[in-house]
Amino acid sequence: MSHMLKFDPSSLEPELGAPAPERLISGDPEFRTWNFEEAPGGLYAGIWEATPGKWRIAYNEWEYFHLLSGHSIVIEDGGAGPVHLRAGDSMVLRPGFKGTWEVVETTRKEYVIRL
Repeated sequence: MSHMLKFDPSSLEPELGAPAPERLISGDPEFRTWNFEEAPGGLYAGIWEATPGKWRIAYNEWEYFHLLSGHSIVIEDGGAGPVHLRAGDSMVLRPGFKGTWEVVETTRKEYVIRL
């Protein structure tokens, strides 16, 4: 087994998904997820893509992500205001985060999640 892992979406069929209906605020967003790593102890890494729409999010996990393309807006409940994310931006969402995620332009990100 190699100790290196390259994120290559052409090497894996994406998992398809969408926000849970009770979390959907607007639009008809669809997700594609290429989960390249699922390690013991609850570590995940891969690429996620979503089409335009807005939904509620609630994090019990820790996530680091880096936007590869698109435009999204993340708003924390009771926070200071919207955070516009575009290609090249990175962010950490910590356990306990609650708010909304709005995809303005189809967004693709690389992520690492730790449960």
